[in-house]
Amino acid sequence: MNGYESPRKRNNRARERQTARHSRRPSVMASLPNTGDWRSKVSSIAQPVQEMRIGERLTWALRDGVWYVRHTPALWFGLIGLVGVLFVVFVATHVLNGRIFPNVWAAGVNLGDLTVEEAAAALDTAWASQLQIRLMDGDRAWDVTPAQLGLVIDSKQTAEAARAVGMSGMPMGYGIQPTVSVDFNTAQTFLLNMTNQTDIAPQNAGYTWQNDELVGIPGTDGRMLDVPRMMERLTADPAQIVEFAHIDLVMTTLPPEMNDPEPYLEQVRAATSQPITLIGYDPFTDQTVSWSTTREVFTSWIEVGESGVQVREAAFEPFLQAQVQSLNTSEQPPRYLDMRETKEAIATAVENARSQALLRIRYRPQEYTVTRGDTAYRIARKTGLPYYLVEKANEGRDLNVLSPGDTINLPSKDATIPLIPVPTKRIIVDLNNQTLKAFENGQIVFDWLISSGIDTAPTSPGIFQVLTHNEVANGSSYTLCSESGCGSWEMYWFMGMYEVTPGLMNGFHGAVLLPNGAYLGGGGVGAPFTFGCVMSQNDNAKMLYDWADEGTVVEIISSEFAPQSPLGQQVWANASNGA
Repeated sequence: MNGYESPRKRNNRARERQTARHSRRPSVMASLPNTGDWRSKVSSIAQPVQEMRIGERLTWALRDGVWYVRHTPALWFGLIGLVGVLFVVFVATHVLNGRIFPNVWAAGVNLGDLTVEEAAAALDTAWASQLQIRLMDGDRAWDVTPAQLGLVIDSKQTAEAARAVGMSGMPMGYGIQPTVSVDFNTAQTFLLNMTNQTDIAPQNAGYTWQNDELVGIPGTDGRMLDVPRMMERLTADPAQIVEFAHIDLVMTTLPPEMNDPEPYLEQVRAATSQPITLIGYDPFTDQTVSWSTTREVFTSWIEVGESGVQVREAAFEPFLQAQVQSLNTSEQPPRYLDMRETKEAIATAVENARSQALLRIRYRPQEYTVTRGDTAYRIARKTGLPYYLVEKANEGRDLNVLSPGDTINLPSKDATIPLIPVPTKRIIVDLNNQTLKAFENGQIVFDWLISSGIDTAPTSPGIFQVLTHNEVANGSSYTLCSESGCGSWEMYWFMGMYEVTPGLMNGFHGAVLLPNGAYLGGGGVGAPFTFGCVMSQNDNAKMLYDWADEGTVVEIISSEFAPQSPLGQQVWANASNGA
């Protein structure tokens, strides 16, 4: 049966709502007093009352709307239906467009409302530059990206997993564990490089001065990153590492070589009770440079290792580098002090309670820029290097083809002085004037004529040193070869200086007995006669042989190679002035 509601009944309900509203209105006028100027008082409160009435009207309208909805079933069901339609549209939009539902996260990235492709791209971007994993070792920390750590995300599979969870993220959120693997080589390389930052070297026992008293400092343990165990930790559960954005480093304790400073206390006290002076010697310029320091700084360099007293490299290196900087000027090839040699020299000074340590100033390799007229042979002669050393420094390159502006490699000049130099002795050979002068402590001891190499086998100019001593040595040349073979000559009082090629050495010598029984040059000197050696008269050669220690520096100068030392410059100037 169809229901019917009479107009009277509907009117009665409308009256009921109106009556209810009037009953809730405040009686403003009833609160007004009957005395005074009631018109002005009414006027003073009219505006607030009007504003209150506007607010009340809105409240009443809202309440009427709610009441109407609650008492109108058709409208209530209509609203529910509208919400349902909107929800269906929302779900359908995400499903049909392949989008991930809201509030789904992976690796700290919100993937909601993205397609699988967009989500994968967002993960890749964050993975490469935004996400951070903190590596921890106690109170020390390093932040790195997962990619740096060798962690590789399968962004597409992770995005598909995020889409598969559906609406699980609504409204509280849902986290997806990313699909992560480890690139073993990248991870291992990164961790090995990290050791420069993470490792703490153990400290051997050392010493310090306190109130004029030398005090021993016990050694302390160090720490080293255990790369193999770190790799095990990384590969065990890489996804969890990403999820927590944190991993504790696995460190191994490193004990010092020596904990107890007491056994060497007296030795170190004797050595460090006075400042030490480091004397750097440059055999090429024949000059010395001195550096001094206080006993406190000197003592801070000393530690005790397995072999006894030695130099603590970490403490000494800043001082060493400061001195190296002072050695170099724009006019000179780069010079340096070798750390190993310097440490040994200081340790020897401590062991023998000496206040000085002699150091060797060394030279680094260089590049040479070719100028007009240069050939590789000419470059070798004007830089003071045997030609074969220049060839060796440019292996695989045709040195016969050079143009102005080209650069070639030059080896370190130290290649020509392999032994510890003798700083008190120096031999100067002047190829232009065919003379030899020997100096000891700056004073001339020998001065005579020599014969150097002929044009087809010239003597190389440069800075060399006495390398060997042989009372009689044999030599030969292709000029002595015939159908019956190659003859050889004998050289008396031979001292090798430099290799022309590996195994073939030029040097000093006296008389040369040729295969035919004659002496080279008739036994005379004063003009080029030899095949590259420096020949003196036999008696003079014997004196030089007995005087020149191995390591004595030899400076061979010419118009092609300018003198490098003050003594060489003095010899050259005197010869130019006819002295």
